[in-house]
Amino acid sequence: MFDILMYLFENFIHSETEIRVDQDELTEELVRAGFHHDEIYKALAWLEKLAALQETDIKPYLVKGSTSSVTRIFTHEEEVRLDVECRGFLMFLEQINVLDAFTREMVIDRVMEIDSAEFCLEDLKWVVLMVLFNVPGKENAYAQMEDLLFEEHDGPLH
Repeated sequence: MFDILMYLFENFIHSETEIRVDQDELTEELVRAGFHHDEIYKALAWLEKLAALQETDIKPYLVKGSTSSVTRIFTHEEEVRLDVECRGFLMFLEQINVLDAFTREMVIDRVMEIDSAEFCLEDLKWVVLMVLFNVPGKENAYAQMEDLLFEEHDGPLH
């Protein structure tokens, strides 16, 4: 499923290619690309839920509010999916204002819905990018995250 999300993001969304509205046509293109129907439907449902997260009545815990909370307590399931490196990266993104409490929760929600046995920091970075792309008003955060994702560092970062 994650491979399909990456394929869609890289080939349609990120490349600014016109997104096909017809789900049947998109499904057929994904089948031609070698993906299976059940995984395609899961990926498309994942994207639909991402779009729905912007409606605050869908998930009450995502209501925009005070961002003064300092610590995010992760559930056991979240800790299993998001290792220490991933959780630290989320905290880093909040500290540099790429994510706020609202977008952080969107990212965690979408991560928990990915149907994959393994999940790593690189996967998290792509989910963050997909979420920020879909949130109006987060263009600067998206650009900053894109720089973090594609920037190559030579040597120490201090």
